[in-house]
Order: sequence, then C-alpha cells, then structure tokens
Amino acid sequence: MDIAALSDLRQARRLVIKVGSALLVDKGRARTAWLASLAAEIAELRQTCEVLLVSSGAIALGAARLGLPHGGRGSLADAQAAASVGQVELARLWSDALGAQDITAAQMLVTLGDLEDRRRYLNVSATLGRLLAAGAVPVVNENDSVATEEIRFGDNDRLAARIAQAAGADAVLLLSDVDGLFDRDPREPGARRIARVDGVSPEIMAMATADSGSGLGSGGMRAKLQAARIAERAGIALAIINGTRPAPFAAALAQDSGTVFVPQSGASARKAWLGGRLAPAGSVTVDQGCMAALDNGASVLAAGVTAVQGDFVRGDLVAVYGPGGERLGQGLVEYAAAECRAIMGLREDQQARTLGYAPRAAVVHRDHMVRL
Repeated sequence: MDIAALSDLRQARRLVIKVGSALLVDKGRARTAWLASLAAEIAELRQTCEVLLVSSGAIALGAARLGLPHGGRGSLADAQAAASVGQVELARLWSDALGAQDITAAQMLVTLGDLEDRRRYLNVSATLGRLLAAGAVPVVNENDSVATEEIRFGDNDRLAARIAQAAGADAVLLLSDVDGLFDRDPREPGARRIARVDGVSPEIMAMATADSGSGLGSGGMRAKLQAARIAERAGIALAIINGTRPAPFAAALAQDSGTVFVPQSGASARKAWLGGRLAPAGSVTVDQGCMAALDNGASVLAAGVTAVQGDFVRGDLVAVYGPGGERLGQGLVEYAAAECRAIMGLREDQQARTLGYAPRAAVVHRDHMVRL
C-alpha cells in the first residue's frame, strides 16, 4: 500500500495510534473532552480500517492519585507504584470513551521481553489479531509496574512501531505536541517543517531533540525518529501530527500539517523483527574489509572481527559496528562471547585449532542479520 502523504493514512487497512501522557493528562486529571473527540475519530476511522492504540498516561494518572512528586518519575519505585494505580484508571478512561462509540476496548500490557523474544512476540501478534477479528480496539501500554530501567522500552513511540510490526499494521500515527518534524527546534525563528521523509538518515536524526517538552512523557523527537526507523524497515508508514487539538487527525488534515515517513523496504517478517529489537546482549566490531563485504551482502566472519563487547551466548542478539564506531547492523550471533574473543581475527583453519572443533560458517550469518 502506497502511503506517501498524511491523507493516505485513511487508506490503511490497519492503523496504530499512539497517544502520549501530555495529551491525555493535564495536572493529574484526564482530558476527557479531548479523549471523547479522539474516540469519535477512531469510530470514524474504523469504518474503513482496524485501529489499535498505544497509550501512555498510567504513571501520570497514578502519581496524581498517590500524591507522588515529579509526576511519579522521581524514582523507579515511584514510577512502578504510580503505574500500578494509574493503569486501572487509564483502562477505565479508554473503556468509557470507546464504549460511548459502541466500541469494546481491550487492555494489553507488554514488556520489552515480550517483543524481544521471538516466541513471545508471536504470541503478542496472535492475541492482537484475535482481538481485532473480534471487533475490539486493543489499548497497549508498557507494563511499567514491573519494567526496570534495564528491561524497558522507555518510550511508547518505539513501542508503537513494534506493536505495528506485531499486528501487521500498514501505518503508525504518533500524536505529539508539535506539528511534525522541523529542520531545527521549532521554537527557533525560521524553523521549517519537513512534510515528507524518505528514509531516516543521519542528517534527519540530527534535526531531533531528545527533550520531552511537557515533562510528563519519556519520548521526544529523537524517540519518534527511532520509531520511524523501526517502522520504515518493516514497510510501515509513520506520521507525526500535533495531537493537542480536538479531533487531532481531522485538524492535521485540514491544516495540511504533520510529517510522513515513507516506508523504505518490505523486509521479511523475521528480519523486520530482528531490525526492530532494541536490546542487544553485546556487540562485535569489524574491520574495513569486513564492512565492505557486508555492503555486498556477506556475513560477519571471525577473520574480520577486531573487538567483542558484552557477555552473550550463542543465539543472542548482537550489534555490529564498523571500524569508525558506526553501527552497521544487528543479528543473532553463532558463538558465545568467549569463543568470539578467542577466534576474532583468525582464519578458518586457525579457528578450528583454537576451538577444537570445525568452526561455524560465520560469527553472524547474513540470513540472521539486518543492516541498519
């Protein structure tokens, strides 16, 4: 499906909408009138496509109920406690808002591990598919009551892109507090909105700031661009629009605002999953010759490895870096970290003598690797 402009999102067969904390919550209270207007838009969109929601807001709502400082983000324990209380309120808000449109809301809480582990990822995919087939709107959020700093997404922008992969969605709509991506901070004079992005390049990433203006969320434009990278690799379009207005999608269409990131490839489902994974167990660095070979579709061979970081086992996800520190890709490693260190830089015959057995075809085989 060709989605190259904001209006094309109406053609999507399956759409993921991400709602941030600052849009849903104001000074600890839910913006119920705004939420009702969005629910009406969702009802209209459902006449032609299936809709999934990724919603923040649990920590902000729970912090207000418990009287926790710093919006519940003063410590990990505060955030987990706030999420535990706020998730109940968040589910009720969506159930009421969608219920007013005769739509059944379904809650799904996920952790990073649910989408990093292939088997659990497929289970998430199957559950989402069944809910949509039954006519429900899944409302997904990170399970912040159990997530820790080391095992969490940290922002719902990237979660939305991963849920779009798992659900087989055509497009993601990120509701933000700005009118899209600008070539610099939009508060600066002369800042220019970028209406369409064909590939998130380093130059595009340089336009982003990691700041989240409201202080409630954990995203920012950098997280949205990282989400766009995940989406475009999976052949999914992603759009950023200003969600602060009532009926935000209609408002963005009327004003011809927002930014659309055009899909760049239609990778296989497994390679799209690999490319979207966020938590490598370690990394390998390769030399110039190996990097050139990777550009021609080769695998990562031990002879081209110059450094190994981390403590991983065979089958873990590792990042692949070039000689200048540039990230080239990531994939499933064929050796444990200690074995990689023992054979790095060695030819095949030398590897056999070091390992005591015939070496495998590659450290990271091209069939189990994606370029980033």
